[in-house]
Amino acid sequence: MTRSHTLRILTVPFLLAGLVSLPAHAANKDIIQLQTQVQQLQDALANLQKSEDENMGMLKVLVQQTADAVNSMTTTVNGLKLSMQNQQSAASTTDQQLSGQVQALNDSLDALSARLDRMSKKLSAIQSQQQIANAALSNLPQAAPATAAAPAPGGAAGTVPVGTVPAGANPNLDTSSAPTDTNPNGALGANAQPVPAGSEPVAVPAPTLPSAGDMYRGAYADYISARYALATSEFTALIKAHPQDNLSGNAYFYLGEMEMRNHKPSAAIKSYDQVIVNYPANAKLPAAELHKAYALIDERETSAAERELRELIQRFPVSPEASQARIKLSALRRQ
Repeated sequence: MTRSHTLRILTVPFLLAGLVSLPAHAANKDIIQLQTQVQQLQDALANLQKSEDENMGMLKVLVQQTADAVNSMTTTVNGLKLSMQNQQSAASTTDQQLSGQVQALNDSLDALSARLDRMSKKLSAIQSQQQIANAALSNLPQAAPATAAAPAPGGAAGTVPVGTVPAGANPNLDTSSAPTDTNPNGALGANAQPVPAGSEPVAVPAPTLPSAGDMYRGAYADYISARYALATSEFTALIKAHPQDNLSGNAYFYLGEMEMRNHKPSAAIKSYDQVIVNYPANAKLPAAELHKAYALIDERETSAAERELRELIQRFPVSPEASQARIKLSALRRQ
């Protein structure tokens, strides 16, 4: 009993040591596993950080490349914009020069037409004077031809040949200075009246209204000579005398031009409106719409000016005035 009890007593510490050692060994194994997992996580985090750094580096490179591309594109766009602005300015200058040349050509043609009309008037006056002179010459009295007295054979003076003096007439009477009333054909006129020598009949023309062309040419000649007050009165007289004539539309246009030169855009707008509303077939219509838009800009009515420019482009898309309207409209939108 004692030996067995002793053995039992001796085995208890060993059992306790075994029991204590079993959990410690299990705990160490879990710790090792946990440490292994932590190490694996650390390695994964390190790899992830490395990969992230690499990706961030690549991203930075891509961002830098994109920024460089954007800067290059911005430079290119700015260059294109500047080039387009220069082209638009050049086109505007060219269009303005072309429009000015066309206007100058039209003005020169009108001036030439006015000169030709004045020459035609002078020629007509000369022809009329010539006709009057011819009529006066044809109405002059003609003297009857006198028979020259020839000496009779034998030297007798004061005798005339037989048959040269009418029967019953005094052969000694000189009829060479007697006036006769004859017409240009030699026949006697029943009611012809002799015209005093040195005088001409005066033709009194019937009063007639000057034609629209005559009035326009005179007014335009004064306009191109910068006699604006006289040209204004003459254009106004043309409009009153021939309100339905197409040249009255030209007259309204030049009235607007003179009003713009006198810094009266409000009055000029009314004159341009007359051309636009009442003379739709007038050649000055595109220029009237363009210059009306300029007058509206001077009046600070930008919206109305833009509408006028768009209407001009729509109605006359290929005209020089439409090109100027596009450039002006673009400039207004940038303001």
